[in-house]
Amino acid sequence: MRPWDYGWVTLYFVTICAKNMKRFFGEVIKGKMVLNKIGKIVQSEWLKTFEMRPDMNLKMGEHVVMPNHFHAIIGIGKNKYNTTRDYG
Repeated sequence: MRPWDYGWVTLYFVTICAKNMKRFFGEVIKGKMVLNKIGKIVQSEWLKTFEMRPDMNLKMGEHVVMPNHFHAIIGIGKNKYNTTRDYG
């Protein structure tokens, strides 16, 4: 079995958790996620990822900021950093 190369052209599921699962990013109120200041920064920085890296041919999938974690799907397309790799 070959080791996974995170430069491969494919979709990736990302989860980032807050230290000790502390609710840094906001709260769920009446079934709706309400972002606090830090949660809004997480959301904004995720969106900037695609603007900052146009040379990586990234595709934004669904994403959600939760009280103590963040989930996202990101696609990495063929780009100058991975064009010589075996994509499996």
